Amino acid sequence: MAIAIEVQNLSKQFVLRHTRSIKEAFVWLVKGRKGDLSEKFHALKGIDLVVNQGETVALLGLNGSGKSTLLKHISGVMLPDTGSVRTKGRVAGLIEVGAGFHPDLSGRDNVYLNGAILGMTEEEINDRFDSIVEFSEIGQFIDTEVKFYSSGMYLRLAFSVAVHTDPEVFLVDEILAVGDEPFQKKCIAKIKDLAEAGKTLMVVSHDLDLVSKVCKRGVVLEHGQVVLDGQVEAAVKWLRNDHGPSSDG
Repeated sequence: MAIAIEVQNLSKQFVLRHTRSIKEAFVWLVKGRKGDLSEKFHALKGIDLVVNQGETVALLGLNGSGKSTLLKHISGVMLPDTGSVRTKGRVAGLIEVGAGFHPDLSGRDNVYLNGAILGMTEEEINDRFDSIVEFSEIGQFIDTEVKFYSSGMYLRLAFSVAVHTDPEVFLVDEILAVGDEPFQKKCIAKIKDLAEAGKTLMVVSHDLDLVSKVCKRGVVLEHGQVVLDGQVEAAVKWLRNDHGPSSDG
């Protein structure tokens, strides 16, 4: 079976800068700046992961486990410190609400901008424009500058553009928590359609019931490492039994 996502020995760390009191900062300066006012946080530690074409995978774990960071590496938003990430085909992701949108442009202009960022040609966007607007339920606001949109409107338009790119790999990060319930159901139905069409799907969500319905495989992260990779039911059970409800991280 063809590989859609291949992650090899992926590591990422961030520098956390701590706020110190004026006194502590003064002492630090007097001592010749000995010691560090910051510390390093290892978000991902040597991750190895292979996802085959057509697989539906839930990335699960507690807050700060590295789920969102891993998804951002797969989408290309972040670059690893060490290791590599390879994807095959068009990748579309809902990593952050309105990412790739320009606030001073209208919804219409942002459809073309975001579509281009996601790899669509102008002709493809032209062909799918009416369908994008219809699905998003933006209607009369399509020619309004998106800086006046609510977060829900941002979400609807961003989601609609992403799913209309007809991606081979679709990434979703907890974004379905935004917006009203009818539109959430509509999004979930669309994601299921993509899965049934043989698209590769990776979802980060704290909603264990939702991922159980949408995904077949579950990958659990803990402190930046994979601790379980198997059937989604086993991953959900592990989280519920050993670690309580999962939350976004």
